[in-house]
Amino acid sequence: MDRLRGSEKAAILMIALGQDVSAEVFKHLTEEEIEQITLEITNIRRVDSEVKKQVYSEFYDMYVAQSYISQGGIAYAKEVLEKAIGSQKAYEIIEKLSSTLQVRPFGFARKADPSQLFSLIQNEAPQTIAIIFSYLHPQQAGLLLGMLPKDKQISVIEKIATMDRTSPEYIKEIERIIERKMSASAMDDFTVTGGLQSVVDILNGVDRGTEKFILETLSKINNDLADKIRKKMFVFEDIVKLDSRSVQKVISDTDVNTLAIALKGATQDVHKVIFDNISSRLRQIIQEDMEYMGPVRVRDVEEAQQKIVNVIRKLEEAGEIVIVRGKEDVLID
Repeated sequence: MDRLRGSEKAAILMIALGQDVSAEVFKHLTEEEIEQITLEITNIRRVDSEVKKQVYSEFYDMYVAQSYISQGGIAYAKEVLEKAIGSQKAYEIIEKLSSTLQVRPFGFARKADPSQLFSLIQNEAPQTIAIIFSYLHPQQAGLLLGMLPKDKQISVIEKIATMDRTSPEYIKEIERIIERKMSASAMDDFTVTGGLQSVVDILNGVDRGTEKFILETLSKINNDLADKIRKKMFVFEDIVKLDSRSVQKVISDTDVNTLAIALKGATQDVHKVIFDNISSRLRQIIQEDMEYMGPVRVRDVEEAQQKIVNVIRKLEEAGEIVIVRGKEDVLID
């Protein structure tokens, strides 16, 4: 078993898994890997049942170890495996996995809450922060950079820009320090839950009818809170707040039939905004569609309106349109 190459073991596993499962696995491999494993499969004439069992066992152990690594790093995986299968076997599995898997430093940091991570690194030297930022997702690093004092922002950017090779030992030491700080912080802090943003995130995921019911009911109970929620989220009627270019972009990305159904239950202000931003020919088509379709169920209207809201949210996330959500979002040409 130990004399088998990795590609031979992979070929045996593919044979054992069967055509359907193997086909799904191949979808996640590179062309070179597929070619190599396929070549090995063609050279296999017979697989001993004991060897097949050992390959299965090794694959399972590696899979479990890798899932532990993704959760908390190599040290965490080693600790869990040692308790489960003993030190020697855990060491062998981690060694095999480490030789084939490049574990990117600061995996725990990439999954951390930005505010928590910022509290841990804000007092570190610019060089240290620069190294940490280099291993984070660009959006995550950008968010944290914006939270730093202005003078420190410049220092960190300079360090990143002029960074060359850094000792792996030094990177590991920084990783260990930040991870220890995070572990200590997690024991002291309560988990952040709830809040206005949580409500917005939840309402952004519900259907149009539920959204309207909750906001209208909440307005009667606590109008101030309802207004705060509306300002942070986008509802269908808010299309009147978009500039002409944004409205035109939304219309171009929306099916004409969806527009016609959505307008069936829309206010006159929404009608005006839509019709003012389309050609006379398209306006005529939509109006004819609305007349031809006759009465439409409320549920269908709400679904169509929700589709348009989803288009708007997607365009905003892509940076193709801007939604003004209050005085702090006033645009300047």
